[in-house]
Amino acid sequence: MKNKTNKKYIIAALISMLTLLIYLPAVRNGFVNWDDDLYIYDNIHIRSFDASFFHWAFLEFHISNWHPLTWISHALDYAFWGLNPLGHHLTSFLLHAVNTFLVFLLSLKLLDIAKEGTQQNAASSFLTDRAVLIAAGTTALLFGLHPVHVESVVWVSERKDLLCALFFLLSIMTYIKCVTGPNNEAGQKPVFLHTHYLFSLALFILALLSKPMAVTLPVVLLILDWYPVGRIRSFRSLWKSIVEKIPFFTLSFASSIITIMAQKAGGSIMAAAEVPFSIRAQVAIKALVSYLWKMLLPLDLTPFYPYPKNVSWLSFKYLSAVLIVTAITFVCVVLVRNHKYLSSALGYYCVTLLPVLGIIQVGNQSMADRYTYIPSIGPFIIAGIVIAWIYNKLTDRITGNAISVVSAALACVAVLSLSYMTFTQTGIWKNSFSLWNDVIEKQPETVLAYNNRGILFSADNNFARAISDFDKAIALDPSYYRAYNNKGRVFDKMNQFGMALEEYNKAIVLYPENIEAYNNRGLTYDKIDQLDRALADFNMVIALKPSYAIAYYNRGRVFNKLNQHSMAIADYDRAIACNPYYDEAYNNRGATFSIMGDFNRAVRDYDTTLLLNPTNLAAYYNRGLAFEKLGQRDKAAKDFEKAKMLSPNRQ
Repeated sequence: MKNKTNKKYIIAALISMLTLLIYLPAVRNGFVNWDDDLYIYDNIHIRSFDASFFHWAFLEFHISNWHPLTWISHALDYAFWGLNPLGHHLTSFLLHAVNTFLVFLLSLKLLDIAKEGTQQNAASSFLTDRAVLIAAGTTALLFGLHPVHVESVVWVSERKDLLCALFFLLSIMTYIKCVTGPNNEAGQKPVFLHTHYLFSLALFILALLSKPMAVTLPVVLLILDWYPVGRIRSFRSLWKSIVEKIPFFTLSFASSIITIMAQKAGGSIMAAAEVPFSIRAQVAIKALVSYLWKMLLPLDLTPFYPYPKNVSWLSFKYLSAVLIVTAITFVCVVLVRNHKYLSSALGYYCVTLLPVLGIIQVGNQSMADRYTYIPSIGPFIIAGIVIAWIYNKLTDRITGNAISVVSAALACVAVLSLSYMTFTQTGIWKNSFSLWNDVIEKQPETVLAYNNRGILFSADNNFARAISDFDKAIALDPSYYRAYNNKGRVFDKMNQFGMALEEYNKAIVLYPENIEAYNNRGLTYDKIDQLDRALADFNMVIALKPSYAIAYYNRGRVFNKLNQHSMAIADYDRAIACNPYYDEAYNNRGATFSIMGDFNRAVRDYDTTLLLNPTNLAAYYNRGLAFEKLGQRDKAAKDFEKAKMLSPNRQ
């Protein structure tokens, strides 16, 4: 028994280490300008680990989500690594390796239970100890190395997938230990009073705090109670099992309500009038089949699958999906008596996918590879069982070592193929350009891809290509207000202020609550000295979002131009209250104090500016001026020298 236990942990560890090695080269990948800015490098909230952070993480919605444990994970990464993407990637890769380890152990446990059940019922079964190891090993290898999981692992913003899966798996494993333990079998203690039951419930809470996709866990536990655990054999036992899980269902319901509130607050839920239920149902059925196909043949994987424009029950791709789902369901029903694993695994697959199939449509994608991270375990365990069955059949009919040698060779080829495809897929996420170039190549009508690539071209001052990409996005979707706003920013950079204002106006007409367009238009009005209009735009931004630090900062600058310095100080105070890491706000407040003759307070603000950003050239220069006014010429000289070192070509 001890040798068997050691063996399973060694195998699990080897598969996990192999998984980590395949992903390890991708630690050189950077962040991407798709949510990584909102989650990591522009997210000021994760830069502290204090009471205000926990208040924000647990009590506020951010980018249409509520997942406090995910925010804590990112905050810890920032505390250790800052904005070095290497550390953030490494954490994700380690989590995936741990999840792979758990998938092996869970698969092994479930298959062992299935094996014991068939033996107790005197039924013939191919699930020998060797077959169980082969099936569990195959499941874990597929989970760890399959390229369909690259998006969840390499995209730092999808840390929530990994954390959710970690606690999801641990909760299932703890529950299985609860219902198969000696106390439960002897009837000595009700399940819901078992220590492992309480641990399972606690782990479920952690999964929900990581990502609300875990809401399906209570139904998953019911499926496992039916098979392989075998606790559900009648309507009475079914009812008993449901009652036991009332705390789980209650938490799922609460999490679902909070999630809907968060999505509505962020404007992410698509209205029913935009996409009728019949279309959502067709897209969902097609997604069920498409995910299975991508697991079977992982070709043409892409980070973004746009929502289809023309959907019809009579078109081949949707009608065929309905027929395939119907056929699979029929096969499961016919074979349910002798092949319960098929119904159990596919039931798990469908149930865990349900929250992301688009019945409640969030965003404008039809499906996403990341959605398969937890659901894929069902199809993978079926694949493992099928491979174990084939291996057993061949070894029964052919003697000698030939089968073992051929099987080992085929296994190596499969592992190398999956590893190569996964390695290639991680390259797509190397940086933002490689990401959006891949999406445009595979899905050339993706508006988001042109818009985000245009932002990259604009940042590189490649204005012609930026405008071309924004024009392409607008041509594909004339109502896409973000492209107009971003195009306006390019014209602003080119000092074509009239054209910039036209684009901002279009963006605001399309979306009257567009704070970025108001803010950008205000900046343009500021540049052309239409200060009253600039103030009006910044006032509108603040009215729409009172916590928007940038708007206070920009309004403060306008007040300074109008010589209303007290008003400027008040706005810089508000900007700093909203964002304590806003170095430019400290610098400008210091400059305003200097104008007002309060050089001591000015120096304190410059000190804070340089503490937050030691390369802030203006702060060194301004502090030098303030020191001169205070008669501290030595300190002034040092600051001027530092400013000169930072910008040697500046006169």
